[in-house]
Amino acid sequence: MKIQLASSYGFCFGVKRAIKIAEEHQGSKTYGPLIHNKDEIKRLKEGFNIGLAEKLDDVTPEDSVVIRTHGIPKDELSQLRAQENQIIDATCPYVTTPQNIVAQMSEKGYSIVIFGDKDHPEIKGVVSYAKDVRNAFIVKHENELENLPILSKVAVVAQTTRKPEDFLKIVNALVLTHKEVRVFNTICNATFENQDAAAELAKDADIMIVIGGKHSSNTKQLHSICKSYCDDSYLIENERELEAEWFEGKELCGISAGASTPDWIVQNVIDKIESLKK
Repeated sequence: MKIQLASSYGFCFGVKRAIKIAEEHQGSKTYGPLIHNKDEIKRLKEGFNIGLAEKLDDVTPEDSVVIRTHGIPKDELSQLRAQENQIIDATCPYVTTPQNIVAQMSEKGYSIVIFGDKDHPEIKGVVSYAKDVRNAFIVKHENELENLPILSKVAVVAQTTRKPEDFLKIVNALVLTHKEVRVFNTICNATFENQDAAAELAKDADIMIVIGGKHSSNTKQLHSICKSYCDDSYLIENERELEAEWFEGKELCGISAGASTPDWIVQNVIDKIESLKK
């Protein structure tokens, strides 16, 4: 059986930047999990003494606080500043972009539509930058737009890891029903590249292994895309989840990985698959 990596996979710019920032601030705490990868967070804790604050009560005045790649709500950032903690901002620049757009456009009197998952930490942060959160609406599907009290002027942004074609459905629905629609394509290029590469490989593969956190939005998107082309597509967090019977009779095994998956985990998975072939 041949093993082939997607032409684009794994760590994106924002995650690489956040990991470097955390490593440079040994002994600090991240506010929320830095990235959606438990094994990498464990490596940072054991190798660099990086702690984890899940809520504001977990932060003491002496703590240096690293803001997670997904960002945090505006009011929580303000509270940390009020406590005079040292704040190290590792928010991905591609996430601060929609935060700034929401702040600016809501100030100008636009309704805000955010395409994404309301429970995702990135979206919780983005929506908090609206001047009036009652005039900001989070949707995942175009039919959710019906009956929302959206003004005639609307600005729309997207979660950085969503599918572009789904974003387009939201935009098209708004254009048909509102006089002025300002569209800001805030989906990350790395997401495009990883998704396109995974799709191309999945078309030829007999089995696809997608590596990443089970709570990672972009990894779940990758798995969904692979599954649409290759029925035998599996989402795993590390090599310990591999099952030997998955590979029986397979000729080409494709591998992709989410934006929060480090190379060392990818290599561990490859090594384990190689051992199963013997």
